[in-house]
This record gives sequence, C-alpha cells and structure tokens, in this order.
Amino acid sequence: MHNVTPLLSRIATVLVVLVIVLYFSDYVVLKLRSEPTGTCQITKLYAILQKDGKTSYEPGEPETQTCVNSIFPHLGHSPCWYVKRHKTQQINL
Repeated sequence: MHNVTPLLSRIATVLVVLVIVLYFSDYVVLKLRSEPTGTCQITKLYAILQKDGKTSYEPGEPETQTCVNSIFPHLGHSPCWYVKRHKTQQINL
C-alpha cells in the first residue's frame, strides 16, 4: 500500500505524455493531408425564452460548416466526426 502513490503518479504522467504526443501527431498528419478540411451541413435551432418562462424553438436555415479531418479540433474548427454527429446546434437567445 505504501508504493501506490508513486505508481499512480507514473501512470498519470505516462497518460498525459501519450495524449500530448497523440495531439501533436494528429496535427502533423492534418498538415500533411491534401485536403485537411471538409464541410458538413448543419441546422441551427434557436431557443427563445418566453416571458412565461417557457422556451420556444425556431429552426434556422441549413448552413455549411467547415470542419477538420482529424481526431482533435485544430485550425479553429471542430473535427468532422464530431460535426457530423451534432448536425443540430442549439443557440440560446
């Protein structure tokens, strides 16, 4: 039981280093791609708070959103795999 803390510390350090290496590897692969970005159609859903405390929802026009073909967000864009799974984006007004 005495050696548990150093072991957990090493495991945490290794995990942090692996995530950092994965992130930068993902960025390098993204920069080497011939087409690093893609597009996806999304629909914005406007959530409007009414005076009586209820919320009404108004659909917006479909929009084309730029995304990156990577695991993590890069270049100011979300990954395409994430955008394709979240095609409706709620905007609270």
